[in-house]
Amino acid sequence: MSTDTPVPTGTDDNRYVSAANTPEFAALRRALRRFVFPVSAAFLVWYALYVLLSAYARDFMSTKVVGHINIALIFGLLQFVSTFLIAWWYTRYADRQVDPLADALRAKIEGTPE
Repeated sequence: MSTDTPVPTGTDDNRYVSAANTPEFAALRRALRRFVFPVSAAFLVWYALYVLLSAYARDFMSTKVVGHINIALIFGLLQFVSTFLIAWWYTRYADRQVDPLADALRAKIEGTPE
């Protein structure tokens, strides 16, 4: 015996479930994944490199660049810079690639012209 309540046809919930099975929704997911997966992987590699160098290459990371500023400090600050750059880059990508697909899908679901 199932405890799931079936969604009656013609309801808003059913409309969204059927929209999730459309080619437009698949295109939206592809557009999002095309950015998120590679950039997330690249950032995690960059972060892991920083952690590994800090743990196992102490001589390299303690190399002074200017005054008391060493490579470890520069790499640490670059983590913040790269985070903000990724956020800016994603905003631009979403504005150009993801949002138009999402707007078109929403218009289709709601039955309104784009």
